[in-house]
Amino acid sequence: MRNFFILFLYILPSICFGQKVTSSQNKLAQKSYVQANKYMGDKAYSMAVTELKKAISEDVQFTAAYQQLGDLYRRLGDYPNAVASYRKVIGIDPEFYNATYFGLGESELNTGDYANAIVHFKKYASSPGLSDESKIKTGKYIADCLFSLEAIKTPVTFKPVNMGAGVNSTQDEYLPVITADEKKIIFTRKASNNEDFFTSAKSQDKWLAAKALSPNINTFEFNEGAQCISPDGNYLFFTGCNRPDGLGRCDIYISKWEGSEWSRPFNIGAPVNTSGWESQPSISADGRTLYFVSTRNGGRGGYDIWKSDLMPEGSWSVPVNLGPDINTPYDEQSPFIHPDDQTLYFSSNGWPGLGNKDLFFTRKKNPGEEKTIWDKPQNLGFPINTYGEESGLSINSTGNLAFFASDKQGGSGGFDIYSFEMPEKLRPKPVTYVKGLVFDQNSKQPLEVKIQIINLKSGGFAFDDVTDPVTGEFLATMTPGNSFALNVSKPGYLFYSQNFTPDLKQAVKPYLIEVPLQKIEIGGMVVLNNIFFETNKFDLLPESRTELGQLITFLNENPGVSIEIAGHTDNVGDDTSNQGLSESRAKTVYDYLVLNKVSFAKLSFKGYGETKPLNDNSTEENRKNNRRTEFKIIKK
Repeated sequence: MRNFFILFLYILPSICFGQKVTSSQNKLAQKSYVQANKYMGDKAYSMAVTELKKAISEDVQFTAAYQQLGDLYRRLGDYPNAVASYRKVIGIDPEFYNATYFGLGESELNTGDYANAIVHFKKYASSPGLSDESKIKTGKYIADCLFSLEAIKTPVTFKPVNMGAGVNSTQDEYLPVITADEKKIIFTRKASNNEDFFTSAKSQDKWLAAKALSPNINTFEFNEGAQCISPDGNYLFFTGCNRPDGLGRCDIYISKWEGSEWSRPFNIGAPVNTSGWESQPSISADGRTLYFVSTRNGGRGGYDIWKSDLMPEGSWSVPVNLGPDINTPYDEQSPFIHPDDQTLYFSSNGWPGLGNKDLFFTRKKNPGEEKTIWDKPQNLGFPINTYGEESGLSINSTGNLAFFASDKQGGSGGFDIYSFEMPEKLRPKPVTYVKGLVFDQNSKQPLEVKIQIINLKSGGFAFDDVTDPVTGEFLATMTPGNSFALNVSKPGYLFYSQNFTPDLKQAVKPYLIEVPLQKIEIGGMVVLNNIFFETNKFDLLPESRTELGQLITFLNENPGVSIEIAGHTDNVGDDTSNQGLSESRAKTVYDYLVLNKVSFAKLSFKGYGETKPLNDNSTEENRKNNRRTEFKIIKK
């Protein structure tokens, strides 16, 4: 939290607190006191502490020296010693200085002594002549204490587990982020006052020894930190400070995995970065919304959370402040948008908490709408939050496991990275993923191809990128309760179509697929898995537009290709009805293509009824696979 400190004056040998004379009759004590104030003026705080200790050792009733020592300890964040010093002041003279009670209350709040802190804040609040700013700050602290006393009565389950020697060392490790498949973690390690990125891979449920991420990103001259990674692990957004290409003190950069190495990072530029301070990026699962922290003009407090959207032409939109639903007149930091794209975790010292910064979460009230409205942020509770500072939380795609750094859990040295099971009520919506390998059907060689995953209800992209150029792999997240179309395409090849409709049970059971891509050859066939009709009818459902658009694009890009559109049914019903239904459905697709300016000379259609099943019709799943629309290359 921001501390309010008494102004340190050192010009005069005595300072008046109210009407109190602050000098000591003991010359040695007074000499040390004056010297301490000079050191404070030079910001030599450790030397000032030494002199103040000398002063009170010479004069144990030197109230002003205890007061000054309490203020100094509080400024340095040494709250236990600040408490002891302020209590000495009150023990000698309870009416010495009204701000003693504020300093004592703030120090007690930051050591978890909430009951006594309330008493002292209320004592200070009763002082005459307080400024509006002091009244607001004191009222906020009292609210923190009341919240904390209730939170401690109802603790949440919290059992942190050290991530082991593969990740942690005797150095400080913090700010962990993990890929959607939980196979790779990237974090910041601080050594010799320099911050760099390290990464570890999981093998048989064990994290392997971490390695420096890349010489293209890590530097000796600058600090790299406060990073996030896309769910597939291919895009790294991070903070770089005081770099030659920076626009301000700290800017946001991006680097892409290029198959065997990370690219050299580039500054994402204006309007996200400014001449001020931008940091702590968090990218949405679809890669189209960037959340970050900034001190730019137009904010509500010191540090605010902002967001910017990726525009169709590839630039970032003018950032928008998340507003009073999230940001307060104090500080909000460390945003983490979960892959569900609805749940935002962040740290704050503005919302009621247990002291310093606490972790909070909020959810979108109106997901999918242009102007987002957020629920009131909810504190993650005690003992996840304490009177210390909590920040830098990230959560796996299924939402049940959280990752954070702490120096309070008895780790291997300084800050270590831990995981813990997230309490049920604090979890985001679970998210599953599809992980695929694309290769040439004949040569079996991996292919770099375009991957698009489209939400069939909204028409928006859940993923729009290419496979790894070396391995042919891709990974994309999907939120249960939606239907998604997968389209895989590459010039010279038939496209590949698949449909995913994950439910909540499948959130913990990802889709693992192989995609053998066929070169365009006569006789090549593609099942259009995202063409949908009304039950027992041949009316196209609106969700079919995505797949039909893909087919139109394919035909336009391959003008020499002609196709036959084929309709198929299962064996339920009589042969004649099935034959008629399959032919009508094939013709409906044919008509749609012609209506959208595909030459009828490139098209033909035919219904096959139940005569060409892909599977036997013994199960509903098999019958579903047999009810299909496909196309076949008849000319190239």
